[in-house]
Amino acid sequence: MLIAIPDVLDAAALARVRAVIDGAEWVDGNVTSGPQSALAKRNHQLPEDSAAAREAGGLILDALGRSPLFVAAALPLKVFPPLFNRYQGGEDFGLHVDNAIRIKRGTDFRIRSDLSATLFLDDPTTYDGGELVIEDQFGPQVVKLPAGHMILYPASSLHRVTPVTRGTRTASFFWLQSMIRDDGERRTLFELDRAVQAVAADRGQGDSTVVQLTGVYHNLLRRWADA
Repeated sequence: MLIAIPDVLDAAALARVRAVIDGAEWVDGNVTSGPQSALAKRNHQLPEDSAAAREAGGLILDALGRSPLFVAAALPLKVFPPLFNRYQGGEDFGLHVDNAIRIKRGTDFRIRSDLSATLFLDDPTTYDGGELVIEDQFGPQVVKLPAGHMILYPASSLHRVTPVTRGTRTASFFWLQSMIRDDGERRTLFELDRAVQAVAADRGQGDSTVVQLTGVYHNLLRRWADA
């Protein structure tokens, strides 16, 4: 399931994140690459243990916690601390798949990467190229979102970033371990949640059908969740 999460960062939050990361020191993006990704990756990145990455990542995590759409779609159990990359001057990232297990260096924190997320931090009119191309069952999905918007997609997907031929593409990227490992089950719960919310908006939260559907949702969550 691919889902765009709009306005994760509003204009003020976006400005705060950019103020933190724009003046920081950036390094070769392959500091976090596996052997296969290193062959395909050409970009720059904030060191994950830098003060700027930690501060900006904290702002993003706070914003995610305030997004009902993100919580409903991801059902997050653990979130890898957000990382930051940028592409310019023809830099790109060839076709690859993300590692199944992500480990935070120097700690015992690790997650199973069920979902990948890219949060766009530049206005798409300010750069050419830089599309995130995700291969899914319906063919390639091309994603280039407004600044502050995020795409959430299965980490098992093959994906790439096209060359940036004008301007700079800056983004935050990270991975999540969901309470629901299976993408199909997660999609079912998300669609059921959307339907329950629609019925509740029409009939009210106390309506007997809404209460019954809410019970179905939570019983499925109880059956499938790994929490």
